[in-house]
This record gives sequence, structure tokens and C-alpha cells, in this order.
Amino acid sequence: MSYYDVDAILTDSQKLPCTFELDVPGLGFLEGNVGGTVKAGTKLDLPMWLGIMLAVSTGNTPGSSQLVTLDFPTPLQQRVINALKADPRTVDLRAQAPHFYALGARIMELFDDRAVLDTLLSTFKLRAAEIADQALNPRGALGEGAEFLRGLDETERQLFKAAHEGPKAVRAWTLDLKKNT
Repeated sequence: MSYYDVDAILTDSQKLPCTFELDVPGLGFLEGNVGGTVKAGTKLDLPMWLGIMLAVSTGNTPGSSQLVTLDFPTPLQQRVINALKADPRTVDLRAQAPHFYALGARIMELFDDRAVLDTLLSTFKLRAAEIADQALNPRGALGEGAEFLRGLDETERQLFKAAHEGPKAVRAWTLDLKKNT
């Protein structure tokens, strides 16, 4: 993604649970204590970009541990993963995170969890088939499929738009081709 990609910026601003491993002077403002010290063991939800920067930072003495450890964000915790394993079509991904798959991709760069990755891939495949069906069946999108469509994340919305507009563009192209021959 580009540096100026709004979707990437919004994904990196998603809150990530972080646990401080060391006392950090001067960062008290993160927990409402301006000028104070964040104590070791403090748990805070920080924007992903900040959490990652603190996670790769270490104390100022040789051999000291990292400043924070990262945990899975709420949209990718076990409760949601279990729901996705049960039936991915029933989960409102947009309510979990507007950029759910982008968040998943970023988190998979940080954590090596094959089970979560497999669940995300399976979820995308199953939901993509449903999205294509809804895009080509306008009655479904207006009726019983409306609830499903409201829960699409941004990637899925782009997929729906492409699947919906693609056949129209092909028809217009073939009509134009027939006119010009």
C-alpha cells in the first residue's frame, strides 16, 4: 500500500492491546497522567502504528527487554475467530473492523499464527462466493441478503462493486463492438 493510502492509515490506527514490560518515563499521557511514568505491567490499547514502534524498541541498557508486548486486537481474538469458523457469513465484519482483512494482514505480519491465517483465508473464500452471488442477484441484495451486505468490510465492498459492475461493462463493450463492426 502507498504511504498516502487512506485505507492503510485507517488500518494502522486500529487499537491494539499492549502491555508495558518496563517503566517508561514521560509516556504517562497515554494513560491520562501527563508527564508521568507508565509502569511495567500497564495494559493500554494503543494505535497499531504506535504499539509496533514501542514493541520493536528496547530499554536503554544492553540486554534489556522490549518496551511493550502486543496482543491480538479485539476483531481477531478467539471469540471472533470461533464465530468465523462456525459460519463466516453470519459475522458482521464491518462491526468488528471496517478494514478487517487489512487489519488481519497487518497482524499476520506481526504474529505467526497459522490457525488464524487459515481461518481468515477460509472466511474470505466463503464470503467472496456469497458476495458474487449477491452482486449478480439484485433481488437477494434487496431482500434477505441486505443484512449480509451491510456487514461487508471495505475489501469486500470493493469486491461487490467490481462483481456488480463487471457484467454491465462487458455488455456495454460487446454492444459497442457490434455497433462498430
